[in-house]
Amino acid sequence: MTSRTPLLLGASAGACALALAVTAPATAAAADGDDKAMVSVFHGVPGLTVDVYANGDELLSDFEPGTVTDPQSLDAGTYEIQVFEAGKGPDGTPAVEKKIEVPAGADATVAAHLSADGTPQLTAFTNDVSEVDAGKSRLTVRHVAAAPAVDVRAGGQPVFEDLENPKQDTAVVDAGTVPADVVLAGTDTVAIGPADLNLEEGTSNIVYAWGSAEDKNLALATQTLSGMESAPDTVNAGGSGAAATPNSSDDWLAWAAVTGMVGLAGALLIRRTTSRRG
Repeated sequence: MTSRTPLLLGASAGACALALAVTAPATAAAADGDDKAMVSVFHGVPGLTVDVYANGDELLSDFEPGTVTDPQSLDAGTYEIQVFEAGKGPDGTPAVEKKIEVPAGADATVAAHLSADGTPQLTAFTNDVSEVDAGKSRLTVRHVAAAPAVDVRAGGQPVFEDLENPKQDTAVVDAGTVPADVVLAGTDTVAIGPADLNLEEGTSNIVYAWGSAEDKNLALATQTLSGMESAPDTVNAGGSGAAATPNSSDDWLAWAAVTGMVGLAGALLIRRTTSRRG
């Protein structure tokens, strides 16, 4: 189920307990009457290898920062998600915990990450797995770092602006390659990048900006979902996630090249569908 690669280490985690309901449009599985949902988990708390439990059962062990799992089919329902420092659960005190309602047909990613002020928290994001036109791809950027608002630029031009933690922004773009970077909102101060990114046709690519600006370990990880081509009998398929690695250990502003993460297209500024959820 998982694809794991260690990334940067940094801040330690504290405790946080909240409740959240995940809502999403029905997928083909729900339309067929299956009481299932697709759920992935992203670990974006630096410096803490964890075990993840769902309703008291171990879901993931030795889960390293910067990793996003492949989607897993789960029964719809309520899940008590608990994140423990590796080896400390299930009887210890969780670093983060949250009750999540997963409806039938949902495709969601649960992200363990830092808030803007550095507090560990859990946020559930709905993944858009709707079709895209031929020659297109979908890009979603999620700000889950202990950092101020950012702009995401393609070819030096802002594409997503004033993105705050824990918000996301989405665009449907032409498949292709273009240099991209992340800057502090309203400035030219680079936070991550630049790097050439490439989005494959018919995919939905989710980029997580995570880590801590104060600890100088900002980085990115991606989740790629395939099967979004606009064609008869197309079925949305699960994807994979991989952690990004910095270009230089001396440069906390470095972008990470990631498996499954390949470029913004030139038409990124032409056709744009914006969705901000938190």
